Amino acid sequence: MLIPVILSGGAGTRLWPVSREGHPKPFMTLPDGQSLLGKTYQRAAALLDGWGDIVTVTNREYYFQSKDHYCAAQVSRHRGHFLLEPSGRNTAPAIAAAALSLQALHGDDAIMVVMPADHLIVNQDALKSAVEHAVNLAKDGYLVTFGVVPTAPETGFGYIETGAPLDARGAAKVQRFVEKPDLQTATHYLESGNFLWNSGMFCFTTATLIAELQLHAPELLEQTRACMAISAPVETVGCLQQELSPALFAEITDISIDYALMERSEKVVVVPAGFDWSDIGSWNAVAALIPADADNNRASGEAIFIDSQNNFVQSEGRLVATVGVDDLIIVDTADAVLVAHADRAQDVRRVAKQLKDKSHEAYRLHRTVSRPWGTYTVLEEGPRFKIKRIVVKPGGKLSLQMHHHRNEHWVVVEGMAKVTNNGSGTTLVAKNESTFIAAGHKHRLENPGVIDLVIIEVQSGEYLGEDDIVRFEDQYGRTV
Repeated sequence: MLIPVILSGGAGTRLWPVSREGHPKPFMTLPDGQSLLGKTYQRAAALLDGWGDIVTVTNREYYFQSKDHYCAAQVSRHRGHFLLEPSGRNTAPAIAAAALSLQALHGDDAIMVVMPADHLIVNQDALKSAVEHAVNLAKDGYLVTFGVVPTAPETGFGYIETGAPLDARGAAKVQRFVEKPDLQTATHYLESGNFLWNSGMFCFTTATLIAELQLHAPELLEQTRACMAISAPVETVGCLQQELSPALFAEITDISIDYALMERSEKVVVVPAGFDWSDIGSWNAVAALIPADADNNRASGEAIFIDSQNNFVQSEGRLVATVGVDDLIIVDTADAVLVAHADRAQDVRRVAKQLKDKSHEAYRLHRTVSRPWGTYTVLEEGPRFKIKRIVVKPGGKLSLQMHHHRNEHWVVVEGMAKVTNNGSGTTLVAKNESTFIAAGHKHRLENPGVIDLVIIEVQSGEYLGEDDIVRFEDQYGRTV
């Protein structure tokens, strides 16, 4: 039994301001209109011959957003299985948790193919061939990783040094894993011919992985076992949902699978990947997906280039014009603009770090924020007021809640709203009608219709922070 395991949740700080904590890299929309997560899901489904499980390990906060992206990918013939982490603890706990869960459900011989959600792979046939090669090695008790033949001295990737050949198809023992090198070292790796890029993809049986963790990382394995013992899967319609215990998951060692196991085990082999692969690790990688004009300028969105060469522009809804500039990355979002030299693309992460250190909102959220019931967009705000555009999906329902410090005025501009207000029952508010929610009143907004409900919300009060909320009931399991 082959089971794809998608690891989803990398921060993608080198892709700020599009990738943020609340909308991380896997949810980024590429120039073709699809997200990285959606593309990964399609690849995973294509590996299955008919019905099968696809496991996703992700943060609890990304569950509903992930399901929306999977729905948009229009993939059928599978059962979704979500392992929901309360916090990030790196790849070793995520993979160990998936292995223990799959061993309990499908036995020792279940074969896991671990796939990061934030990579781009173009050739599906070549991927399937590489996976079939890896599966045969996994059946023989190996821990298999996939290595990509380097095409340039890339300093943003980890590398794998190959050892003794294993078969006629190019598989080899892994001599060692090495960290992201400097340019001189990366050039040496490329020239030697003995190094592959570390793709972060793996293949193994549940039994082999668990046995090797027991040998090389027993404490981590036992911590994960304890967590999984009280985190039983719950069956929903076409889906298994497994929420991991916050208290016990926080006790598991925060470590990557490379450090915890792959660098220690004697059973690690590498399969050369014959597919085109990119980890979309910088804005230069995103730019490479877009055709260039005669001056090697590339644009996603509306842009004008005058006397400008080798630039990349991504704009969300605004025209961007450049005059007499070369080698720039310009990324324009609703609330932040990045301007960087193309040679410094890897340093964009320093912007994200500084924003995080300052607890700046632009590190966490976009102007438009996804919620299980839909989205909200902050249109304008100032002292004692905030204006939002709220979109509630058909059947969506906000929590029954109360605010201590703010009043809310709701104007329906599309659809029909079902409103609960201060224990007075429910009322229907139609298009071009409005209602008022006073501070201290329990209230709820629902969409009983079959089209999106769109309202304009005007908040007023002494404090308008998103943390001024007390939830009494929530169909999505949120408590704060």
